[in-house]
Amino acid sequence: MVIQAIFFDAAGTLIKPARRVGESYAEIAQNYAMDVPRSEVAERFRDCFNAAPPLAFPSAAPGEIGALERQWWKALVGRVFEPWGPFQRFDAYFDELFEYFAQPGSWTLYPEVPETLSTLKERGIILDVISNFDSRLLGILNGLGAGQWFEEIFISSRVGHAKPDRRIFDAALDRHALTAKAAMHVGDSEKNDLRGALDAGLRGILVARNGKDEAASTAQVTSLREILRHLES
Repeated sequence: MVIQAIFFDAAGTLIKPARRVGESYAEIAQNYAMDVPRSEVAERFRDCFNAAPPLAFPSAAPGEIGALERQWWKALVGRVFEPWGPFQRFDAYFDELFEYFAQPGSWTLYPEVPETLSTLKERGIILDVISNFDSRLLGILNGLGAGQWFEEIFISSRVGHAKPDRRIFDAALDRHALTAKAAMHVGDSEKNDLRGALDAGLRGILVARNGKDEAASTAQVTSLREILRHLES
């Protein structure tokens, strides 16, 4: 079946931090009398993020989402800093960190994103974002000039389900009255993006920016430009 819609993950697929996460966490922490090694903070962040519960609140009212997102991140960041003992000014630190990552200038688009998305739009393909992010993503994408390419941005915290749960993919399909076979999802997580999409019946493409695993049988790209080739295969 011809692909009518392509859904994209956000962080690691369309955007990346302007500087390394560990660097940002550690440098801002220095403003609050907490001196921690950048590499160790980065490792702690990866471990804590991977172990965190889904960033989704299925029973929450819309007006509660913002506060719940903030609480989720505050608990995560608190766990990141646990090895270094009491963080006396943690609340003030977290406020600055949370606001820092809300700014479009703290992120950058991967270089091939504008050209690739423009080409896909010119072909008449529906483009959406499906991301396990929070409401800050809307301002980030718009601030980077990327919001213009997407018809909808599905955020796990607002949808109530996080990838790889098929219900967040179903929400996008239902929005456009499409069958799963008419859509493709592109992302950098083998579990959340590739397996999540395939289990929901979509075509899945794994973004492997550090190089393809030639032994793997999955569809992989090292740049979003390669999506065009997959559309023709």
